[in-house]
This record gives sequence, structure tokens and C-alpha cells, in this order.
Amino acid sequence: MKKLFLLLVLLPALAVAQLPDPDTFLGYELGSRFTSHGKVTAYFKAVAAVTPRVKLVHYGKSNEGRELMVAFISSEENIKNLETIRENNLAMTGLTLKKEQLGTPPVILWMSYNVHGNEANSTETAMKVLYELTSGGGSTKDWLSNTIVVIDPCLNPDGRERYVSWFNSVVGDKPNPDPAAREHAEPWPGGRTNHYYFDLNRDWAWQTQQETKARIALYNRWMPQVHVDFHEQSYNEPYYFAPAAEPVHRDITPWQRSFQVVAGKNNAKYFDANGWQYFTKERFDLLYPSYGDTYPLYNGAIGMTYEQGGIGAGLSVVTVDGDTLTLKDRISHHFTTSIATLETVSSHASRLISEFRKYFAEATDRKTEYRAYVIKNDDPARIAALAALLDRNQISYGYGGSGTVTGLNYESLKNERVRIERNDMIISARQPKSVLVGVLFEPETYVTDSNTYDITAWALPYAFGLKAYASREAVSPAFSLAEAPVKPARALDPKAYAWVLDFRGHEDIRLVNDLQRQGIKFRIADDDFAIGEQAFSRGSLLVYRNENERSVPKLAAALEATAAASKHNFINVASGFAAKGRDLGSSPYRIMRMPKIGIVSGPETSAQGLGELWHFTEQELGLMPTLVNSTSLAGNLDLQKFNTLVIPDGSYKTLPAEALASWVSNGGRLILIGGANQAVTGKKPFELKLKTDPEEKKPGNLKKYSEKDNFAASIPGAIYSLNLDKTHPLSFGMVDGLYYTIKTDDTIFEFMKEGYNVGVLAQNNFRSGMAGSKVRSRLKDGSLLSVQPVGKGQVIYLADDPIFRSFWHNGKRLMVNALFF
Repeated sequence: MKKLFLLLVLLPALAVAQLPDPDTFLGYELGSRFTSHGKVTAYFKAVAAVTPRVKLVHYGKSNEGRELMVAFISSEENIKNLETIRENNLAMTGLTLKKEQLGTPPVILWMSYNVHGNEANSTETAMKVLYELTSGGGSTKDWLSNTIVVIDPCLNPDGRERYVSWFNSVVGDKPNPDPAAREHAEPWPGGRTNHYYFDLNRDWAWQTQQETKARIALYNRWMPQVHVDFHEQSYNEPYYFAPAAEPVHRDITPWQRSFQVVAGKNNAKYFDANGWQYFTKERFDLLYPSYGDTYPLYNGAIGMTYEQGGIGAGLSVVTVDGDTLTLKDRISHHFTTSIATLETVSSHASRLISEFRKYFAEATDRKTEYRAYVIKNDDPARIAALAALLDRNQISYGYGGSGTVTGLNYESLKNERVRIERNDMIISARQPKSVLVGVLFEPETYVTDSNTYDITAWALPYAFGLKAYASREAVSPAFSLAEAPVKPARALDPKAYAWVLDFRGHEDIRLVNDLQRQGIKFRIADDDFAIGEQAFSRGSLLVYRNENERSVPKLAAALEATAAASKHNFINVASGFAAKGRDLGSSPYRIMRMPKIGIVSGPETSAQGLGELWHFTEQELGLMPTLVNSTSLAGNLDLQKFNTLVIPDGSYKTLPAEALASWVSNGGRLILIGGANQAVTGKKPFELKLKTDPEEKKPGNLKKYSEKDNFAASIPGAIYSLNLDKTHPLSFGMVDGLYYTIKTDDTIFEFMKEGYNVGVLAQNNFRSGMAGSKVRSRLKDGSLLSVQPVGKGQVIYLADDPIFRSFWHNGKRLMVNALFF
């Protein structure tokens, strides 16, 4: 009996002893080299296998197939009751119909590591934190009795593996701390971004990427009280932790702001004891809603960013101060803030829970400037895309109602009366996600400081290019679903003269591509027209029976079968005789060619600009673009393989303007975006001229050193409305001729004399965000979208990124028009 008693006493100690520490499991000292993602996930699984205090949850895979997982760590009792705790936590938010059941629920601290792949220290830190929380006793064990810690060891495994693989391939037997060594000069495109070169720390609210979609779905199933995002900055910088810098959005509560100070002071206590340098309240603000700190804040949590100096440091580097910064140092710093934050959260658990509960209890009665948003359903496809985004963010909405309401028109910025139609979308501010609704829909961003870290405007009606009204009146939707359009279910007439598709932009491209691959020719209507009593708009696509039925014998059946999958059908046209507009045999109905797309890439190209185009054309349009290096354009690349060439934003020195001009003259379509336009400016036959301000060159207006931080000359992401030439193919499908662009610089073109000025800025086109006085005075009386015919081809000049971070939805139609029309 005595032996049995001893064994029972020793069993817990034996279980702890079996926990593998990182050094033993990896076979090297943590911090002596970078760990592959596979070994990191294997370590988490090994720890979870031997302790009941850890539960792993697999939540998806990266684009390259790497595992995405989180570890829940707490007391054994909390882990046993994890699902009950989750349901209870959601009950506090009002996002579920269930009522609270736990009297003193544990607080949830979520820690995200390595959203930027080349900020590689934090994944190493995650393993050390996991071991400390599972092997430690004393204070750590006490903290975990009322706290559940969620560790995501790597949000961006593809980017991190890109960096780690490169670094391991260039480092020597011993790391070289000389900053000039090649191991500190990461080549293009770098490991910061994911597979498609997206910055995942700008994607929290938009969820355009596979990794983000999966992570936010899990996050919204839990809704933690505290979220910390671990980053790195330049290796010459000291450590940064909260409290954050201004501007802080006005919807961030006093409690959320004050707890940042509490957490910061506890971090500072340990950094002071070690003599480590740090700073707070600088640079990293709380405004843009799609960060790893702001998105949690707008969802009721305490969101914080921690930044360790280290990008490009490798395993060891000599800083500008002459100190040597090692990976082990960086791990120690992140580890210290990780544990210090746990201590802070645990010691304030009851207050964190009560404030979290209060946040959502007050959400439905919160005093807001606007109480509802009315989105006109002028484009069902865009409304459906907006609804999908709202669903992913757990924002409630509905449709229709009766009567009229007064609201601020997002386009005119004036209060107007608007009638609510059956399929208009209604988003009420009175809901659990009230704050997030207000932030995502606010017509004008309230900013307390011009020194912002990112864009200052993002309102969804502008991003989706939809007519919308922000109302100070309460408006409740009458229906949960939009009314499906009543269309008679009729088969396509195999003897019709033609069939017309009301083209919806990128939502229909896969349908069109499938039919083109079957050999079916499409024609584009350049003008409005009517056949009998049926009216069609410019941009509609037509399939003529006579020119297609020889190559596709059962033509109508092929159209019908392919269209059925997209829930969008063709319309029979009995005659080519037009009641309005040109007859169908006329020249405005030109053949639509299937694009053979080349996208320029390489060190001269913005990796993120390239990634957006790559992801959009491949993942959303279902095309197979060819990515070519910019240097190969001047070499032996055969441009005749392509009929469309897109050059993303970048800084180009090697683009062969003469060869490009020759290719365009022979029928090529060249699309230049952002900085790519400057590569052809002033070179024949390109007509493009950048507009300059002659006043800036006068002696009295030259920039002074004292004005280096002057906001007057900056534009940190503002929204402008363009006056469109509605007749030009680049404008097809724009709702009521509306197009909004997000300006991140002051580039504007001179008006073209021979080409077409499709998108023009007038003096009153500013809509939302921040733009300095000098910039606002420049951005007028010029063009941002221009098209120049050159021989048989054309050049499309786009001053701004039309699919900015892939959440700028209304620009996707513009990009489709540029590629296809």
C-alpha cells in the first residue's frame, strides 16, 4: 500500500518531467538557429500529448499546405470544460441566444506570433512560452487557474518558411554579425507576406486571404478579452509595447485605453529590472481597423502590439549603437512580455470579464452618430459580396422596409431623403458588433493626430462602390433575406438570333472563360441597345448563333448548362434589328478576346502590388497569368505570347519602352499601375504626363527642414470620387457611374489630348480620410484613369491601385474592364 501511495504522489511529477523542453526536442539550443514550421508544430503536438493542460486546435492550412493551429493552455479543469467556457464567453457578447452559466468564468488571453514571416523570432518565443506554461508551477500555475491562454505560434507559415529557408541557405558555420553580410540583406520578395504576397496584418477585417479567413472564423467563435500581436521592427530599434500612440479611434473605450497603460507598466517593471531599452506611445497608433490590435479592440477586447527590434538581424547583428543583438536576446524580450502580460491579465481577470460583459451589454443602446446604414441594392452581386464580408465579421443586417429616411449621402456628403426599397440592405447600429459597424461604415474617419501608420479611410460603401446613406434615425430591416428576382424559367431558344448576358464583372468571368474555352465567341456591346421591348446596357455580352453554332453544334444547351452553375442565365434575342441603339451587325459589337495575361514581377516590382494581381487573376477570375521578371522584358522574352501585359506598382529602371511600344502597336494591351506609369513618362509614343505644381519650385515654397514632419504635404490613404466617362469601356458596370479610389500619394496625370481621360478629379472630389492642404490643392483638374490608343493596341494608365489589399471591391470591376474590354 505504501508503494502504491508513493507512486500516486509521484505520477504528476513524472508527467511534468516527461514534458519535452524545446532544446531537447529540437536537438539544439533555442535561439541558436531558426526552426522550421514542421518542427514547431511537431513540438506543440509533443507537449500536448503528455499534458492535460493543453488542447490543440487545427483551424486550417496555408496556401502552401502548412498547418495552422492554436494551443489552449490552462488548468486541467478549465481544459476539460473548454467548450462550456467558450459557449459561456460568447453568451456574454449577445452573439448567441444562450445565457451565461458560469459564475466566475476564466479570462481569455490570445497571443498571436509571427504574422509577418521575416519577423521570425516570435515563433521561437512561442515554443518557450508553451514550455513555461506547461512545466511551470507557483505563480504560473496560479495565473492559469483563472486564465485561458491561446497561443498561435505562426500566423504566416509560408512567409516565415520563405525567410527561414533563405537564411539557412546563406548563413555560414557561424553567423556573421556584420550588418553588411548578405545574411542581413533579404532578397525580394522577402518573407514578410504570405504566399500571394499579402500583408496578413492588414487583412483582419477584410479576410481576403485563406489564412485570415480560417483564423478569424476561430477567433469569432471565442471572442477573447485580451489579444496581443507579437512583431519585430528594425533591429536598430529598442522594444515597443503599449500604450499605443495617437491617433486612437474615438470608439476605443477609456477602459481599453487604461488597461494598455496597466499592461505597459508591468512590462516596464521587468524591462527596467534587466536594463532593457523600450518605448511606448510612439509610432504605432490605433486607427485602421484591420490590424491585430485594432480589430480585437473594435470587438470588445484589449488589443495590443509588441514590437521587438530584429528585422534583418538573423542570428546575430551589430546595431548602430555598437551592441550585438542575438536571436536569443530577442526571444528573451518577447518571452518576458508574454509572461508579464499573462501576469497582468490574471491579476485583473475579474475586471476584464466585467468590462467585457459591460461592453456588449451597452452595445445595443450605445450612443452613436449614425443609428443605421441604408445600402441601395443597385448591384445585387456587390450587395452579395458585402453581405459575405458582414457574415464573416458576425455583423447583422437585413433588407427592405417601408417609407423614407433621411441620411447622409456618401457621394454628395449631404443629408437627403431616400426611399427604402424591398432589396435595399439595412445595417442597424443597435447590435452586439455595434462598434465594428460604426468603424467600418463611418463616412468620415475621426482622427485626432495626423501621424498615422496606415490609411485613414476605408468605409465599405466606398470600397464596394455602392450608393449608401448613413442615417441618424433608427431603421430596422423588414426581411432577413433579399428577394430573389422573378425570372421566368425558360430554356434558351436554339433558334435565337443571339443570346445576351448582363455581365456582372468578375463574378461572371469564370462563366465566360469556361464558354470561351469551348470555342464560343463573345461580343461586347459598347453602347446601350434594345431589341423589341428588352433593353440592355453597355457592357453586356452577346453570343451570336450564326458565328458559333458550326463549332459548337448544341450551342444553346452549352450556354444553358454552363450558366446554370453561376445562377445567371442568358436572354434570348429573336432579331438583330435594334429598337434602340445600333443593330447587332454593327461595329460597336466587337469580339471579346480571351486575355493571355503576363504580369511583371521581380525586385523592381512592389511585391504586394504583384500579389494582389496574382491572387485576383488566379484565385478570383480563374485565369492562369504568367509572371515574368521585369529584366526579361529587355532580354529574349517573346512578348507575342501575351495580348495583355500588366505592370504593377513599383520603381522600374529597366523597362524597355521602345519594345513595349512596338508590342502595343501590334495589338497589345498594356496596363500600368501606380509607379509603373513613371517608367514610360516622357518616352514616345506614350502621351502620359504627370501633373506638377509650378508653385512648389519657387524659392519661397522650397521645403524646409523644420517642415520634415509637416502633414500638409502628406496623404495617408484618403478616398476620392472620380468623374467617369460613362461611355468608355473602362467604366462599364459602375453603379450609377460611381468610382471611388483610395489615394496613398499625390500622383495625378495631365489631361490627354489624343487619349481618353476616363476618370477625372475635379475640385470637389475629396470624400473621406486625411489629406494635407498642399495635397488637396494639387489633386484636382487632372486624370487618374487614362487610356491611350497606340496603333492597333492601347495603354491603360491607372494612377492608383484599383484592387488595394483586395478589399477595394469596386476596383475589381475596373480591373476586369481593363483586362477584357
